[in-house]
Amino acid sequence: MARSASSKPPVARPSPPPQVPAPSQKPKSKAMKRKDDYSSEGVEDNDVFLLPGSDFQLVLVITVLAAAVRLFRISQPTSVVFDEVHFGGFASKYIKGRFFMDVHPPLAKLLITLFGWVAGFDGNFDFKEIGKDYLEPGVPYVAMRMFPAICGILLAPAMFLTLKAAGCRTSTATMGAGLIIFENGLLTQARLILLDSPLMIATGFTALAFTCFTNQQELGPSRAFGLSWWFWLVMTGLGLGITVSIKWVGLFTIAWVGALTLVQLWVLWGDYKNVTIRIFAKHFIARIFCLIIIPLTFYMAMFGIHFLCLVNPGDGDGFMSSEFQSTLNSKGMQNVPADVLMGSRVTIRHVNTQGGYLHSHPLMYPTGSKQQQVTLYPHKDDNNLWLLENQTQPLDMHGEPINGTNAWYNLPELPYIENGAVIRLYHLPTHRRLHSHDVRPPVTEADWQNEVSAYGYEGFDGDANDFFRVEIVKKKSKAGVAQERLRTIDTKFRLVHVMTGCVLFSHKVKLPEWASEQQEVTCARGGTLPNSLWYIESNDHPKLGPNAETVNYANPGFFGKFWELQKVMWKTNAGLVESHAWDSRPPSWPILRRGINFWGRDHRQIYLIGNPVIWWSATAAILLYVLFKGIAVLRWQRSCDDYSIPVFKRFDYEIGTSVLGWALHYFPFYLMQRQLFLHHYFPALYFAIMAFCQIYDFVTARIPGIGLREHPIVNKAGAVTFLVLSMVAFTLLSPLAYGNPWTKAECNRVKLFNTWDWDCNTFLDSYDAYNTVPSILAAAQTPQQSANAQQPPVAGGQQGQVPIANVQQPGVSGAPLAPNQRLVHTEERVEYRDQDGNLLNEEQVKALEGKVEFKTRYETRTRVVDADGNEVLLPAGEQLPEQQAEQAAPVGVAPPHPDVEGANSETPKRVVPDEEIPEPKQSVEGEKEREGKAAKPASEKNEASAKVDEL
Repeated sequence: MARSASSKPPVARPSPPPQVPAPSQKPKSKAMKRKDDYSSEGVEDNDVFLLPGSDFQLVLVITVLAAAVRLFRISQPTSVVFDEVHFGGFASKYIKGRFFMDVHPPLAKLLITLFGWVAGFDGNFDFKEIGKDYLEPGVPYVAMRMFPAICGILLAPAMFLTLKAAGCRTSTATMGAGLIIFENGLLTQARLILLDSPLMIATGFTALAFTCFTNQQELGPSRAFGLSWWFWLVMTGLGLGITVSIKWVGLFTIAWVGALTLVQLWVLWGDYKNVTIRIFAKHFIARIFCLIIIPLTFYMAMFGIHFLCLVNPGDGDGFMSSEFQSTLNSKGMQNVPADVLMGSRVTIRHVNTQGGYLHSHPLMYPTGSKQQQVTLYPHKDDNNLWLLENQTQPLDMHGEPINGTNAWYNLPELPYIENGAVIRLYHLPTHRRLHSHDVRPPVTEADWQNEVSAYGYEGFDGDANDFFRVEIVKKKSKAGVAQERLRTIDTKFRLVHVMTGCVLFSHKVKLPEWASEQQEVTCARGGTLPNSLWYIESNDHPKLGPNAETVNYANPGFFGKFWELQKVMWKTNAGLVESHAWDSRPPSWPILRRGINFWGRDHRQIYLIGNPVIWWSATAAILLYVLFKGIAVLRWQRSCDDYSIPVFKRFDYEIGTSVLGWALHYFPFYLMQRQLFLHHYFPALYFAIMAFCQIYDFVTARIPGIGLREHPIVNKAGAVTFLVLSMVAFTLLSPLAYGNPWTKAECNRVKLFNTWDWDCNTFLDSYDAYNTVPSILAAAQTPQQSANAQQPPVAGGQQGQVPIANVQQPGVSGAPLAPNQRLVHTEERVEYRDQDGNLLNEEQVKALEGKVEFKTRYETRTRVVDADGNEVLLPAGEQLPEQQAEQAAPVGVAPPHPDVEGANSETPKRVVPDEEIPEPKQSVEGEKEREGKAAKPASEKNEASAKVDEL
């Protein structure tokens, strides 16, 4: 269309000046560039080395406060508490170099030992039982407790720095550190010689290092392979190695780091513009080296130190193979002749069940055939010697049998024992032969099991029930000659009873005290291969001179010993399946349903319980994130563009990282059938507290549009308020952590649930009473079961009976006796009562055996008996003058912890097939076997009685 003449040309407008971004804004070009690489939106450089000086001053204040809380009265109590029985006992063994077996890796135990050794501990104190006094023998127990305490102290600044590395405000990070300081459960663990506090600082350090590394990684390619990037990646690997070297719970931490590392690699793989195949390979190899090679090397190095320290035999070497045992001092064996002949004097070992020796002694079975006992015994002993004989005696030049045990020593040819040979086993010390018959064994009274005995006398020719056929198991024997004829060590064989077809067999079942609790040997029809395999360890024959071929155990070397110990630790840990007085299951942990009783004495108690304000808030944070994630997924499915909002995306990833750490440290316990306790939840709790603090920080300082981000005072005031509430709850429950005096009224006031089963009757009515009552005995004993535990009903409506066991001898009344009465002695006994407290006589108890479940309660009653045997009733609350000054025995203590020694002996055991036996008593020829030494410390019980599956 033609333009009108009167129309004016348009006036050119000047272009607007270029906009200069404000100092706080980033140029669009840079923002666009960030979207083109693998860096994350909304991430700032939170390197903890670049924090302002005020934050480091705050870290110092936090550390000092944590030290004040953790070290307050750390010398209290002055006796062994709960698991100090085990881990203090392990320190003694390290110093003495005695090999022991524990289900936990060695790092924390080595450091506890180091602190004790530096303080002058000589290893002579055995930590034998809970309540054993530290002061009189001069044990530097405070120094040994200092290592867990230092770990507990450092956990608070670790939380502060981790939250700062995650982008939280200083006030939020301070709140998080305060929650660690005032968490009662973490405090209790950090004041004793236990492993959980070292485990927690190792977990916290790993979380800090990986959070710092993740921050550097999310800043994009410009930070990749930089000094800070490499430093935190190496520290993460070192932290993983430290964590798993303390407890295998560190495997869950490895899973957490591994899962997030895979996410990082996936994001890298998607950045095809900036990450070439070569760069991706560098990222991958760097993580392989730092997150796999470094932790594995560190873990193995700790076991290297472990083996260097434990060079002497100990009660734990029975768990290990003969090859392993031969590497210990005095356990090594001289070379022995390889060939086994008729007439060889041998010792025969069982392949399975820790390789005990086939053994007999001059004691008879009380039942069955009542012939001489045959057992399995783990120590070298003259009663292990057997002479191998042919089924018939050799013939002389006239065709007459050559009688006597020396008949095989002068034959012209070497009488090898080949596969299928029928032999007799002559027990040299007692002149009886190994024998079996169709009689049930005394313990395993199964139809498929026959009794094995030693039968005969010197000069007796024996009978057909002495014949056993040698059956070499080729797949278990060394290739070559050892698969054709008996060879020392190299040949694994079975002994088949010719008359009945059963096989010489042993399993993890112990005989009663009449057999010195040694291991049962039977003859089994269809017995499993591992339990019916044997081999010859020592071999002696006059025809095998000094030039004969010899053999010995192969040295397994470090890697062989390392791998064998890992397998034994795994099987032992999996075998801890009995119930325990203080165990709990994972569903009860997040709600803090019950704790663990550690110690009780002098009207005081130590009971592991968490801070409910912190515990429940952390659990609520987990539930809140799960709800958020569910809604976010639903909105994402409806194409809502929430994840385009940087704050929304950061909230999901950062909180999700902590919740993932909680889940990986919590849910695997649902798969475990072993005994579990509240302290197993502590690593998960740490991540839950992190999640709580991060949610708090987002709500009060990062999420726009709700009016809180613009008012920093809200974040600070809220943090202070929550810390005050936590401190109040901490203070109310602190007597249970410190073992301080408490009153019954205050105890009952804070006992919100019946499942919080500490005993308020332990405490006195007032604090003044603690100054007037001699510090000798706890008023009430430690309950051995939950307060609400019900007795199982039995026929007739009668419930399980309760044996009341005396654990101490308290002072008795000091009132004068009647003129015609004379105090003879005080005595202790086990009484059985029904659910109504009625005393049962012996006949009633015997009638109820097998029909009800017996429970044990630690209650104390001292009976004063006069010269005629009559009980003297004395006024309550008084003591005899001569007993008022007696030192009290340990009372009110918690039952032993099963992590390393198995279930509490007072807890009814569930029958488990092939149960592992305790350390057998020493075999003594000619008399009933008795223990040669005093009872072993409770910390050593595991080494002989923990559950081990068949190898």
